[in-house]
Amino acid sequence: MTRQILHAHFALPPAAGPELYEQLLAIATDITPNVQPLSPDAALLDVGGATRYWDRDARGICDILRIRTLAMTDVLTTCAVAPNPMLARMAGAVTPPGTTMLLAEHEVTAWLRPRPVAFLHGVGPATATTLTKHGLHTIGNLADAPLPALTRLLGTATGRSLHARAQGHDPRPVQPQPAPKSLSREHHFTADCLDPHQHRRALLDLAHQLGARLRDDQTAAGGLTLICRYADHTATTRSRTLTEPTHHTAPLVTTAYDLYRLLGLQRARVRTLGLRAEAIRSAHQTAHQLAFGPDDERQRAIEAVSDRARARFGPGAIKPAALARPHPARRPTPKHVLHDPAPAAVSGTRPAVPVAGRPPATVPAGRSMSDPPRTVHG
Repeated sequence: MTRQILHAHFALPPAAGPELYEQLLAIATDITPNVQPLSPDAALLDVGGATRYWDRDARGICDILRIRTLAMTDVLTTCAVAPNPMLARMAGAVTPPGTTMLLAEHEVTAWLRPRPVAFLHGVGPATATTLTKHGLHTIGNLADAPLPALTRLLGTATGRSLHARAQGHDPRPVQPQPAPKSLSREHHFTADCLDPHQHRRALLDLAHQLGARLRDDQTAAGGLTLICRYADHTATTRSRTLTEPTHHTAPLVTTAYDLYRLLGLQRARVRTLGLRAEAIRSAHQTAHQLAFGPDDERQRAIEAVSDRARARFGPGAIKPAALARPHPARRPTPKHVLHDPAPAAVSGTRPAVPVAGRPPATVPAGRSMSDPPRTVHG
């Protein structure tokens, strides 16, 4: 089913305050509850369900919105309807003030391809300069360009995103309460760290923090970025788009480890590791691919128990065993274990393992050097 997204631009007077904008959003919410504010003077409305409720097509919904905003607030509204939010915004940018524009799905390709590449939503001045320098002057040129070439030119995440947008694709939903675009956590080592095991423990902790925050906010991340800062103040960044938006810890940890392996560190002196969740969206509007087997459901059940424990006892109530115990390299050695604890293999006496500065000792038959010393009174 084709979505119908309405981009509404309100011609606010120069001296208008935030109260007028809130009033206009309330008028839009009376038409459909799926309204995403685009401060300070616009909004996105998902009118797919409103057409059935009001028994009108998309143009009729636009007429209702324009008449109400003009009658109740004396504000002129420009409306543009398209199959997704990106196209609705782009159509709204070229719609004459106070009018309505409808962009049908079968018209998207012919309408989009001839336009300059800088017109594509998400292409800034620097990116537009890079694309035109390599002969990609129109959105059609960008859509026809090989994806591997774009990823080498712009990076993996940006190349894939712009290639999809150039073909008119934008799966993002209309979010009544817009989620933050990104969420990040960092781990600062007390000293420059060369130990890969410590790096992985830090990434495990960061992924658990991000997953917990995403679940608390009822949001999901569509991508993950690893930032590694070194002792010489340089940094390396690696990004990856997730196969499906998620707020579960297991895929975040797996992706973080994969990004760490891509760094190919060899005794690098790491000072800070950071993880950033990107392309955040509402968790209620994402799909989850069902898995065969009990592991997936078991992990979800453990997460639910962990979240309830955190809500009641605090953030450190439950954590992975790898974070709860000290690293093996840092575990103190018991003071009484000075020699090889293996028992004597033959009867009689056997020489003990020599200790520096001490003469070798002998162990009576039937006893081991690991046995506690006996106390003799008298």
